[in-house]
Amino acid sequence: MFTIGLVVNEAADLPEEIIEKNQIVVVPVKMEWPEVEILPGQNTFQKMREAEKRGIKTFGRTSQPSPKDFLTAFEKQLEIFEKVLCVTITSKLSGTYNSALQAKNFLGQEREKRVFVVDSLNASCGTGLLALRAIDFVNQGKDIEGIVKELEKLIPQIHLYGMFEEVKWLESSGRISHILANWVRRMRKIGVRPIIEVKKGVVTAGGITKAKDVPTGLFRQLKIKTEKLRSQDKKIRIAITHGDNLEIAQKLKKMVEDELTGTESAYLNLIDDVLGVLVGPNALILAWCEI
Repeated sequence: MFTIGLVVNEAADLPEEIIEKNQIVVVPVKMEWPEVEILPGQNTFQKMREAEKRGIKTFGRTSQPSPKDFLTAFEKQLEIFEKVLCVTITSKLSGTYNSALQAKNFLGQEREKRVFVVDSLNASCGTGLLALRAIDFVNQGKDIEGIVKELEKLIPQIHLYGMFEEVKWLESSGRISHILANWVRRMRKIGVRPIIEVKKGVVTAGGITKAKDVPTGLFRQLKIKTEKLRSQDKKIRIAITHGDNLEIAQKLKKMVEDELTGTESAYLNLIDDVLGVLVGPNALILAWCEI
């Protein structure tokens, strides 16, 4: 039996190769959008673009995995591993963390002691970076109690920034306030690009930039925020996710690799379909932390 197995929810946006290599079990999130699900497209973003063309005005709805979904995942990992570590999307925007805790309680007194649940207070590649650090600690031979403590210290140090083509999706879902959505719209009207940030588990204003395009805007944000750490020869790990616009994601990745010495690119991946209904097509998200 192996020592520690990982469970994450789909919104961590981990690439398939990382999932398979580390035997991670991914718990899916649920989406309901009947009008769009039947439209042509290889992913939700392509379907959303088609919905825009057809003038469909409805919005997708998401719901957290049920405790049963997590229970199934925990039981699967407990057959292989001595202990299980579960990393979830922020509890401030989703009930996923609570579903995982409920599932743990259903395991019974003996098995629940073998399962540990951590709220990432982040989303997308921000949650993904926390899961990657957990993998690092497992590979270093740390015990699970020590890993949980390390992750809890790391959570405030994982930074996520995003730039979106349209904020109506986030606004309609209630993940950002009407005030914040209007701030984004006002910034665009005066010719600047607003940056959205996840801070303490919630989506908030992260600043503005006059960059010529989205990748440049996020690159500048990363460069400024990591300047002190890089000057101290600290190593930075980044991850990038995108809303079916690989070109801008690859451009951002190349800028980072070419210009920021000591920065490691962990992965680049499509934003999962369910989170996609919240951020919309052409969204670009960058998360980073010191390692």
